[in-house]
Amino acid sequence: MSESVRHAINSGKLSGDGAICKSVETQLTSLFGMKYALLTTSCTHALEMAMMMLDLQPGDEVIIPSFTFVSTANAVLRAGGKPVFCEINDRTMTIDVQDAERRMTNRTKAIVPVHYAGVAADMDAVLNVARINRSIVVVEDAAQGVNATYKKKFLGTIGDCGAYSFHDTKNYVSGEGGAFITNSGELVRKAEIIREKGTNRSNFLRGEVDKYTWVGVGSSFVQSEILAAVLKSQLEDLATIQNERKRVHEFYMKTLKDLENRERLRLPIIPDECQSNYHIFYILLRNETERLRVMKQMKDAGVATSFHYVPLHSSPYALEHLQTADLRLPVTDSVFERLLRLPIYPQLENSQLEYIVETLRRILK
Repeated sequence: MSESVRHAINSGKLSGDGAICKSVETQLTSLFGMKYALLTTSCTHALEMAMMMLDLQPGDEVIIPSFTFVSTANAVLRAGGKPVFCEINDRTMTIDVQDAERRMTNRTKAIVPVHYAGVAADMDAVLNVARINRSIVVVEDAAQGVNATYKKKFLGTIGDCGAYSFHDTKNYVSGEGGAFITNSGELVRKAEIIREKGTNRSNFLRGEVDKYTWVGVGSSFVQSEILAAVLKSQLEDLATIQNERKRVHEFYMKTLKDLENRERLRLPIIPDECQSNYHIFYILLRNETERLRVMKQMKDAGVATSFHYVPLHSSPYALEHLQTADLRLPVTDSVFERLLRLPIYPQLENSQLEYIVETLRRILK
C-alpha cells in the first residue's frame, strides 16, 4: 500500500475534494502546464461536464470522429446535442480536419479532437477551423493523451478545455477516474458547479459566499480521496512509467521494421511535432480477414491482441437513432478492419517481447 493511500485511509475522510484531491490537482497543473484541473469520477464525466457547459439546444451539432470510444458521443447526446461523425486520417488515426470542416453547419457548436494512442491530432488545423472560421469551442478528448505533447504543449491544454482518463486501462491510473482541465477561469467556475451537483459549494469553501446552495444543473462528479491517493502515487512514478512504455514501443518499431519494409504490415506514425505517451502500440494489416486470422493464431500461442473501436457510425445505436446508414467513412472503416493492438505495458520483459515478435513473424511469414 502506498503512503498516499495509507494517509487517505488514516485521515478518516474518503469522500472527494479533500486535501489529497487538491494536492493531486495541483500536481496535474504543475506537471502538464494547465491553469486548472478538477478531478472527476471518470473521463466520461469530464466530457459530459464540458458538453453541459455548451448549453446545447435541440439540433445543435458537435463534430467528433467516428473512430472513438462511445463516451465521446454519449457526452454530446446527454447534453442535448447531436454528434456528427467525421473521418480520421490514415497516418495518426486522429480527426481528419478537412472532413470535419466539410461537415460543419451553422448549428455546429463544438469540435472534439480525439488524441488516439497518445498521438496528437493536428491541433493547429483544429484551432484554425474552429476559431478563425466559426468561433467553435474545442474540447480535447485526451483520454489516451496524458503526458503526451503537440509542439511541446501537453494534450488537453491546447483547446478551450480537455478531459483526461485515469481508468485502469490507461498509462497512469486510479482504477476509475479522470480530470476536467482548462486554462479558462470562466469555464472552471462553470465546471465547479456542474461537478458539485449544481451547487456553489466550491465558492463556499473558498469563503466567497456565506452558505452554499443549488445554483444550476449538475451531478456528482467528484473523485474520492482514496482514488486520488492512488493516482498521486502513479504520477510520482510518471517518468518511470513513460520510459518503460517507450522501451516497449521502440522494441516493436525496431524489430518489426523489416516486415513493414516488405509490406506485410504498417507501423504507427508519430509526426515530428508530436511526443507520444506510448499508450497503444498497433499494426495495420492488409484486410479484416488477415487481422482475424492473426488474432486467433496469436491467441493460440498465448499472446493477447485486440482490435479497437467498432466505428460509432456503424453501431446499432447510431444506425437506429442517428440515421447513419448512408454515411460513408471509408478510411475509418478500413482502419477498423485492419488495426491490431499488441501488448504494451511497463512490466513486459524483453524475453516476452521477443516471443511476441517471433510469433507474429511466424504467422505473417
